Amino acid sequence: MVSQSDKALNHSASRLQINWLILLRLVIGWHFLYEGIAKLLTPGWTSAPYLSTSRWLLSPFFNWIATNSDLLIVADWLNIWGLILIGFGLILGVFIKTAAIAGMVLLALYYIAHPPFVGMDFGIPLEGHYVIVNKTLIEIIALGILAVFPAVGGGC
Repeated sequence: MVSQSDKALNHSASRLQINWLILLRLVIGWHFLYEGIAKLLTPGWTSAPYLSTSRWLLSPFFNWIATNSDLLIVADWLNIWGLILIGFGLILGVFIKTAAIAGMVLLALYYIAHPPFVGMDFGIPLEGHYVIVNKTLIEIIALGILAVFPAVGGGC
């Protein structure tokens, strides 16, 4: 069922604008899917090093997960399959809003664990020196755009 807001977007947005939103959905979906599959296929992959080096908000929680083998197994499983399912949802255009919001939550946890703030050296390689805004935050905002424009190739 198409909502009034979907109809309004289809009438007010140009085909070019809608195509760019669809392309945005597809490339973010690919990024999520790739990251999930890469982790799934990497023998011995674990989020423990990432979680154990967190030093900002929720760092006691992240460190606790990293040191508890049972919780770490659950966190790793949720991370891998969350990435894969979010990626498939975005690529296939099913449950786009749900996938976008789930992706925003997952990325927010990544951001909180390792924010790009001055003076926070986490001992892991970074792609550059950022101040507040990094690719994780940009992708969170892009997923927010996809969540509020449901007419980009799917529903829910």
